[in-house]
Amino acid sequence: MQERHQNKRQYFEEQARTTENYVLPYIEQSMPVTAATRVLEIGCGEGGNLVPFLRRGCAAVGVDLNQTKIDLGLSYLQDVVPEANVDLIVQDIYASDAARLGTFDLIILRDVIEHIHDQERFLRFVHNFLRPEGRIFFGFPPWRMPFGGHQQICGSKALNKLPWFHLLPAPWYRKVLSGFGEPESRIEALLEIKETGISIDQFSALVSKTGFRFEQKDLWLINPNYETKFGLTPRKVPSFIDRIPWVKDFFITCCYALIRKA
Repeated sequence: MQERHQNKRQYFEEQARTTENYVLPYIEQSMPVTAATRVLEIGCGEGGNLVPFLRRGCAAVGVDLNQTKIDLGLSYLQDVVPEANVDLIVQDIYASDAARLGTFDLIILRDVIEHIHDQERFLRFVHNFLRPEGRIFFGFPPWRMPFGGHQQICGSKALNKLPWFHLLPAPWYRKVLSGFGEPESRIEALLEIKETGISIDQFSALVSKTGFRFEQKDLWLINPNYETKFGLTPRKVPSFIDRIPWVKDFFITCCYALIRKA
């Protein structure tokens, strides 16, 4: 698993395919996506998720903290959609404002919300960039799912395939990671995810608390992204699992949601 995370062009292409095949159709259940749609992706990385929207003629802005990812993304997008109306910016979203970025019909956070500290503050802040009838799409792995700790990035071939061990208490988790030779920088990154990981119930409560409402929410037993990554057929959570409180969190590998201002 570690190897595919190091191949940035492959990751870019996987993001584009999954967004084209699943994310875009999901969004279009509630809103049309046309050349008039203005899109913001927060935590855009190399920008693969923006490709299907750019092919529709959408104007798009991507914001990320990582200069290397932005530089790669500009290069990849020039290859794939050379005429696209897109701007990738290296910036903390909190350092941005609507006067500079404008407002958007659609905001995308895919595999991002689980990395954000103080998610309540973030959700309140993002109101500033959303047009009155706009939507925000979220796709994220719930914390208690088998690889909710993002341990697939581990260098150890044993650990990067070991489910649920991220649920250990933090001191034990650190000892396991250290014992298998993970470098300190990766240990710190994984411990940070342990701090910011979010459950479905926590996410749902924050949506309501911060002035939004759900337009759609769907839970997946097999994450749509696993089709591109591993050749697995995406499957939503069976109803009998969905009805079991708390326990279901251990089996749901992905939550898709579309929210709008309440």
